[in-house]
Amino acid sequence: MQVTDIGNKEEGKVWHRKPTPGKGYVLNQIIRTAQQAKTVRFLHVAFDTTGDSFLAGDHHGNIYVFDISRNRFRLVQKTGQACTALAFNLRRTTEFLVALADYSIKCFDKDTKQLVSWMRGHEGAVSSISVHSSGRYAITTSSDTAQLWDLDTFQRKRKLNIRQCVGIQRVFFLPLSNTILSCFSDDSIFAWESDTLFCKYQLPVPESGPRIYYKAFAVTRDGKSLAAGGRSNLLHLWCLDSRQLVRVLQMPSQVRSVRQLEFLPDSFDGGASQTLGVLSQDGVMRFINIHTCKLLFHMGSHDDAITAVTVSPNGRHVVAIMDNGSINVYSTQSLTQEYNKVTSFGGFKRLVALLKAFGEYPAKYRMFVWRSLLCLPENHAAYSSLTDKGLHSAYLTLHEKYPIKSHKLQRGLQRVLSALAHWAAIFGETEYLPLVAFPFVKLFQNNPLLCFEVVATVIVNWCQHWFEYFPNPPLNILSMAENVLAHHDKELLQHLVDCGITSQLYVWPLLETLFSEVLTRDEWLRLFDNVFSNHPSFLIMACVAYITCCREPLLLCSQKQDFEYFFHHRNNLDMGAMIKEAYRLMSSTPADIHPRTMLSDFTPLSRGQYPVFNHYPEFIVEYQSQERERIRLQEMEYLRERQEVSALHADCLRLMLWKQGLLQQAEDQRRQILAQEEEKLTQQRTKLAAMKRELKVKELQLLDAARRRFLKHQQDLRASQIQRLDQEIRRKMDLRERETATAVQDLEVRQMELEAQRKLLEQVTHSSHPSVPPSSPQSFFLCEIHGR
Repeated sequence: MQVTDIGNKEEGKVWHRKPTPGKGYVLNQIIRTAQQAKTVRFLHVAFDTTGDSFLAGDHHGNIYVFDISRNRFRLVQKTGQACTALAFNLRRTTEFLVALADYSIKCFDKDTKQLVSWMRGHEGAVSSISVHSSGRYAITTSSDTAQLWDLDTFQRKRKLNIRQCVGIQRVFFLPLSNTILSCFSDDSIFAWESDTLFCKYQLPVPESGPRIYYKAFAVTRDGKSLAAGGRSNLLHLWCLDSRQLVRVLQMPSQVRSVRQLEFLPDSFDGGASQTLGVLSQDGVMRFINIHTCKLLFHMGSHDDAITAVTVSPNGRHVVAIMDNGSINVYSTQSLTQEYNKVTSFGGFKRLVALLKAFGEYPAKYRMFVWRSLLCLPENHAAYSSLTDKGLHSAYLTLHEKYPIKSHKLQRGLQRVLSALAHWAAIFGETEYLPLVAFPFVKLFQNNPLLCFEVVATVIVNWCQHWFEYFPNPPLNILSMAENVLAHHDKELLQHLVDCGITSQLYVWPLLETLFSEVLTRDEWLRLFDNVFSNHPSFLIMACVAYITCCREPLLLCSQKQDFEYFFHHRNNLDMGAMIKEAYRLMSSTPADIHPRTMLSDFTPLSRGQYPVFNHYPEFIVEYQSQERERIRLQEMEYLRERQEVSALHADCLRLMLWKQGLLQQAEDQRRQILAQEEEKLTQQRTKLAAMKRELKVKELQLLDAARRRFLKHQQDLRASQIQRLDQEIRRKMDLRERETATAVQDLEVRQMELEAQRKLLEQVTHSSHPSVPPSSPQSFFLCEIHGR
């Protein structure tokens, strides 16, 4: 165990020599000494979501970040007062929450070291901080109240107050839900809806048995199981789906009270953790299996007591605050190493019996069983050294030859194949390796380390002698399968020979794909439950069993393409009968042709570093590697020349575009000038049209004036004519009047003459005829007419 004294340093290395898992449970002990060698106690720790970094707050109010993967620590804040709780903000991963001794909660940014927000409202010390899985909300709990905060606005949304006689033990979010679980000192447990604070249900308080006085609680990652403990050596295990107490666990007699409970995450349990850590009053944390109630391992001792524990989300490390104020970093792999050995070897016969009874392992525990059967070392450092080399050149264009719809699966396959190629050069040249690795990549897509180690274990054990005839198929392995088939079904083998079908066509397609093309997912898992539980020769027997179980359709085939299609597609097959046949072949095949005699027993991968893999013709691989490198260099040269041509083409294109731009600009300018000229011409035309209209108006006005003058002249002429006519009329009238007057005068004169004549005649007559009476007027008138 290494001891690191960070003293007053603000940053540095966590350890100077990287510890090797397996050589000790405690990877490192971290202490802090101040002046006069006085130890400053650490009070609280909290992991981030990755599980590679954790926060630690000491009694002086200093907050440190310890990065296990990068082997660095850094002082990120000086609060000036002791912290009472710590938690990372799950959404903004650089932010963290710290509850202080003045009952306030502050949010800091660990990168900028700036204060993000300051939340007040508690009247007592905050004992816990629970952050919702979305990172949106947080619950802070003190003995008298629990408060719900919005981490986007840092405003308080809800406040849970209780009666003074009932204290709050803990309030926290259930994983993968919007449910809040509140646990009180009277052993009552309520579930609330986080948005409305509507009470969803209450767990019934156990009526029988001694009272436990709940104080410690733990929930599995899937949020379905709750463990509770207190002032007793009994633990209650609740099923939150059925809301029933499903199990009561009794700890050893040394346990009188439980301080803390923590479930240990596992990569294969789907969140339903099976291992529970129980920290008791004696400072020892005991890990038990909640189903078998067996003690698996423990941490701490009476002399080296533990006061608080935090488990990383990935389950790789456990950080414990010791009674002396230091921090111990434990390796879960080292803690579980002995248990895994017992499970893999001591319990192997029991697993095989279970497999033979049911034909397969339970789906819920399959990954755990496989990891135990294969004895995976989980060499994090060695795997990181392979992945740090990046993508291998052989798999840069993997997506072109093996396109996969899921980008996640594509990247995972590319990453695993690159790590294998960096491990051994042969795997960068093996064309069928993606077919071997893909089913495991799909199965372990959330854990690339275990995926790599499973594939590597399969290659080392079940692919023995595959690469001796590289780049050709393993003729020796194919011959083993053909010998077994010849012994057990000569008729079928003779039919294959008569049709010109070799073992490269009816055995190799099954091996190079590990049956993934011809079996469904469930059938494939069932097959490999049996493959991993038996000698490596079982895989060859499974190939022969598949062929013999399909003998009827194979005897009906005669064309090569029919056989090719058959061994590359799914067929109607009784999986149970095939596995039974494989076991029959394993037991009834003579020793002289049995593959067991030519294949080594199972050998797990070594811990710490992966073994050297050199079971292949190195000169061929080196030649192919050199050829690949030569082709790669030629491709790079071609790409460089192509890039230069592309650059020249781009320059020419840019020049052409520049010229076109200039021409376009000149054309635009000329078009603009033409438009301006056209505008001017339009304006001139408008002005001319206006002038024409004005001249026309003036012309019309002149014509109107001339017409008016002409009319006036005509009127004047007519007036003159009328005047002349009037004058002529007046003259005529005057003349008539004068003539009339003259006539009248003449008449008067004539009358006078007549009068005179009459008188004369009268005188004459009178003188001649004195007896004649005077003439009448009528006679006078006649005389006058006659006189005229």
